[in-house]
Amino acid sequence: MAITIQPAQNGPYLVKGATTVVRNADGKAFEAKGSCALCRCGGSRNKPFCDGTHASNGFKSARSDERLPNKIDNYEGTGITIHDNRGLCAHAGVCTDNLPEVFRIRQEPWIDPDGAEAARVAQVVARCPSGALSYTLNQRLYRDTGDAESISFAPNGPYVVCGAQLEGVDPPQGFSDHCTLCRCGGSKNKPFCDGTHWNLKFDEHAEA
Repeated sequence: MAITIQPAQNGPYLVKGATTVVRNADGKAFEAKGSCALCRCGGSRNKPFCDGTHASNGFKSARSDERLPNKIDNYEGTGITIHDNRGLCAHAGVCTDNLPEVFRIRQEPWIDPDGAEAARVAQVVARCPSGALSYTLNQRLYRDTGDAESISFAPNGPYVVCGAQLEGVDPPQGFSDHCTLCRCGGSKNKPFCDGTHWNLKFDEHAEA
């Protein structure tokens, strides 16, 4: 059975088809029993599962007009072209931490596709958890990972989704088979994570 995720209006993620939800920090698997409701307001006392706190803490699921635009920027190099949708970025730091000569913080343009060998660039882009980054190499677009269906969550960060189907959500430009979904309740681009958990200092152990 395929995993499906439906973000409820002003409520949790309604998940079907998943047997577990895994905590990335230590690999602990939380039993999902085929269907569950995952917290996305940030306030549940039973994270990662919903306990109804969204009804009392004012959580709203609407996207903000202040969110980054949903568009793809292309950075063409001599060996590889990198495609980037800033509106999908969760700011996990995989690209900037592992290849700072290509993904350059506080520089414009922020991506230099010729800053490293194309093969190395491709390896790092393929690790982007949010799907914001993809690439074209030898005239072939590489966007999907092909990984098995799964739902996990980063420490004090978003849900990391692979292969699941999102229901009731208009797919952003360049949407792939993996994405990151907001868990702190503060993203301007719900249901997708935009890195707001860093600013909020989201604590997955805190109560509402």
